[in-house]
Amino acid sequence: MAVAGNPHRNANILERFNDNELLKRYRLNRGGIMTVVELVRDAVTSPTNRNNPITAEIKVLTTLRYLATGKMQLCSADELHISQPSVSRILHQTINALCRPHIIRQFIRFPLDVRQLHRNNAHFMDIAGLPGVVGVIDGTHVRIIAPSEDEHAYVNRKKIHSINTQIVFDASYTILDIVAKWPGATHDSRILQESGLRLLFERHHVPAGCHLLGDSGYPCRTWLLTPYIHPHPGPQLNYNRAHKKTRSVVERGIGQMKRRFHVLHGEIRLTPEKASRIITVCAILHNLCKQQNIPQPEENEDDDDDDDDDDDVDAADEGRVAVHLQSGLAYRDQFVNIHFGDADGAGPPPAAAGLAGAGPGERAGARGAGRRGAGASS
Repeated sequence: MAVAGNPHRNANILERFNDNELLKRYRLNRGGIMTVVELVRDAVTSPTNRNNPITAEIKVLTTLRYLATGKMQLCSADELHISQPSVSRILHQTINALCRPHIIRQFIRFPLDVRQLHRNNAHFMDIAGLPGVVGVIDGTHVRIIAPSEDEHAYVNRKKIHSINTQIVFDASYTILDIVAKWPGATHDSRILQESGLRLLFERHHVPAGCHLLGDSGYPCRTWLLTPYIHPHPGPQLNYNRAHKKTRSVVERGIGQMKRRFHVLHGEIRLTPEKASRIITVCAILHNLCKQQNIPQPEENEDDDDDDDDDDDVDAADEGRVAVHLQSGLAYRDQFVNIHFGDADGAGPPPAAAGLAGAGPGERAGARGAGRRGAGASS
């Protein structure tokens, strides 16, 4: 790793710091850092040794330091001793290397295998007894500097320039799908409508009876269950309580990712395209941490995401007459009557567990259900 003659190339950071120190500074431990290095080595290593090139290890550490802090100044002033112009070039090269499609697919895949969907459902059932749930979805805004083009499109309802990012988690806080490209003024329901995730469900690659949970900013569908806006006491209220408790996973998951990578908390002072890639890389690294059981940094911060910008009625307005929405609302009513309509109002019966029979009108099978999974939506 060390190359004689230049301090920042000699700095063997992986040997100088223990795992706890590496985790605090770079958000990954030694094993996680080396995994990232091997993922990008082919794309970031200089083809020659002329002019003492910066190593893949140093490029990865520089990138991780930026993602951990959101401040390029700390990268250049850090023990790596790299100039700020060099930091910018390193970030561009390393982020692009991590955003290659095969790496995204390696770490972010929506499961299509029935056995994996059963496991996802079982873990969600343990939370509040809500059957058929295989993922929880939400949108979160990441601030960016005002772009030079289409500036107004990036102003969200809090009057902040942002990228509105659609994200889906399983019950273990692993990211199953992410779309990180839409301007902040775009509503969550529009992002879902244009996403590949919707097609997975509507083209029956995901079996019937599997559901996502979303807030009231989404339209209720046969595969996307939303809460009642004005629930009646009894089954509807019990359903809403189970829905809220289960869906809170996505808020905590987003909070965990933003807590680990502070670049997502502040303003990303780059173009929307570069900011979108940074968000995607943070999602990849979040899942890598889950795979390798890398703990969260020990900091006194709330895990929950407090971004409730779209937690309202828009495309999910229950008064709308769109056919797909009406069928979704009717499906939800039937679902609630089946699973929450017990006489004592105590919640869903034990028979609701699992995917089999979880949703009214469930079909026996689905095309493509045996596949391993589908990569992040476009």
